[in-house]
Amino acid sequence: MNGNPNAPHRYDDMLALPHHVSKKHPQMSPENRAAQFAPFAALTGYGAAVKETARLTDQRIEMDDDDKILLNGKLQRIQENLKVCPEVVITFFQHDEKKDGGVYVTVTGIVKNVDEHQRQIVMVNEKNIPIDDVIAIDGELFRGMDEAVE
Repeated sequence: MNGNPNAPHRYDDMLALPHHVSKKHPQMSPENRAAQFAPFAALTGYGAAVKETARLTDQRIEMDDDDKILLNGKLQRIQENLKVCPEVVITFFQHDEKKDGGVYVTVTGIVKNVDEHQRQIVMVNEKNIPIDDVIAIDGELFRGMDEAVE
């Protein structure tokens, strides 16, 4: 192009030619062609790592001696009343598998057994709750028990 608006352009003779279609190579589908220009993740797994780092966990609460005595009394009452299938609400600390800390979980159910040797509360639904991670037990079985200790 030389700056003269009336001068012929270099490729004007090619504009009228038909589009070339190869006889050897099949045409690419529009989806595959578009995929060539799509962004890609240069750091595979980076997004998941950032999300995991941002996920919050709780720190475990250390119980004082009075709370431990109350909790042991409730465990004893559960053992004494296993035949009546006591339904209880148990709050315990569930350790996080990937990082320090964890989360407090509350479950409601019927206690099948209190295994002192394994230090677990075994629920009817076969869920085992580590006694050392329990911070609270509640239920009809304990009505009036909290006030009696205070």
